[in-house]
Amino acid sequence: MNLANVAQRLGITESRLQGLQETVIRESAWPEPRLLRFEKETSGIEVGTVVFENGEIVFGYPKIRRPLMLAAAIKRHFSEIVAVEEKMNGHNVRVLSINGEMVALTRGGFICPYSTEVARRMVPEDIFEKHPSLVLCGEMVGPENPYVAKDIYPTDSIDFYLFDITEKNCKSTFGVHRTHEMAEEFGLKATAFFGEFHKESAAQRIKQIVIKLGRQGREGVVMKDPDNKLAPLKYTSSKTNCSDLSVAFRYYNDYALDFFVSRAVREGFQSVEWNESAEERKARALSLGESILMPMVDTIERKLQGENIVQVVQIRVKSLQTARDFEYHLRRSGIRAIFESPQPDDDGYLVRITKLIMSTNDKTQALLDGEMW
Repeated sequence: MNLANVAQRLGITESRLQGLQETVIRESAWPEPRLLRFEKETSGIEVGTVVFENGEIVFGYPKIRRPLMLAAAIKRHFSEIVAVEEKMNGHNVRVLSINGEMVALTRGGFICPYSTEVARRMVPEDIFEKHPSLVLCGEMVGPENPYVAKDIYPTDSIDFYLFDITEKNCKSTFGVHRTHEMAEEFGLKATAFFGEFHKESAAQRIKQIVIKLGRQGREGVVMKDPDNKLAPLKYTSSKTNCSDLSVAFRYYNDYALDFFVSRAVREGFQSVEWNESAEERKARALSLGESILMPMVDTIERKLQGENIVQVVQIRVKSLQTARDFEYHLRRSGIRAIFESPQPDDDGYLVRITKLIMSTNDKTQALLDGEMW
């Protein structure tokens, strides 16, 4: 690897790159190919940025900011027109070809064996034969998503939806229209495109879209500049905020405090901006309270009865090696999980996974035994 060339592409000095290798850059030799992975954002380089052994760089997908007052943020952020797409609830991957092999990178920059197998099933190889430098940014969603299992999408397994395209060694993305054009050209599914709205009327239109998505249990929207000149923004439904809190309070000691607070704060701002009636606000408060209390009570009662606090998910794989590799991938990510014996299913295998939620387990038992908070 030519460090001078890599540093130049990253926009930093070679000495700075060497210094980062002692702090925020980690080497990964498995699965192949070998790579360097940025564990934190630094020097303008996004977390999850990857440098492969051949010197090619895949920049991390930038974190999308979130407004709390929708109308004011749109008027302040966008120049004139706002393009609106669905924000899907799954896990973010970047799919690319490296040394002639398709791989899928997680947001953190790991090559995920399971996501890679899914990508190889769903992404046509000819897209990389014609455009070898492309990086497909997408969301993997469905009930057999081991990271975020959701049964609200039209699949009984897992699916890949394209939401952006970039290129190796490049930070900029292709933008809304070109992304959807290429998805159609190569037969890829893409996130739903709801249209373009003038910024003066966009907030009201987006409110209606978000309300409808919320009724369907879906997450929300991403707002983009059609010409890709401005950073995108995201906005989610109350249903999603409460769903997130329900999961987090079930495993209350495994989530950071900001995760809880930020979602509760979103509810307050949304309620005020939408000028809710007293009845609507009480309904929101009831939904919010139930999402906090009910799952946490369930966790405490289960532990009181001697049960372990676990999360059960499942994956469907073509190869048993993929299941073995995914087990190791979870372990290296710090997730303790028990993989049941694979069950033959059609032309592959169904594997049930029990993820052990250790911090919440231990903390709940300690509190039940009289430990102070």
